[in-house]
Amino acid sequence: MLKTSWKEKTLNLFRVIGNIESLSYVILLAIAMPLKYWMDIPEPVSFVGAAHGFLFILYAVSIIFAAIFNRWSILRIIVAFLAAFIPFGPYLVYRRIKKTS
Repeated sequence: MLKTSWKEKTLNLFRVIGNIESLSYVILLAIAMPLKYWMDIPEPVSFVGAAHGFLFILYAVSIIFAAIFNRWSILRIIVAFLAAFIPFGPYLVYRRIKKTS
């Protein structure tokens, strides 16, 4: 059985939650918002928006854990947090972190 360190576990958690959060953000922007404003169907924004908000909080928590166990700099923490506001940003940040680690 492979033993993974807390460093690897927190990076994997950061990656998985970041990817799911990114997907929820894209669904919110590309599907739910157009349904609300172009077709006058506001319900999807309520559901997807709530899910995305929850995932955003999980993503922020995963940043904290990854930063603690991997000794990230303040700049890396800020970049990881700001990446959540760009579609697929967390995915790009994770790729960069894996490349430099």
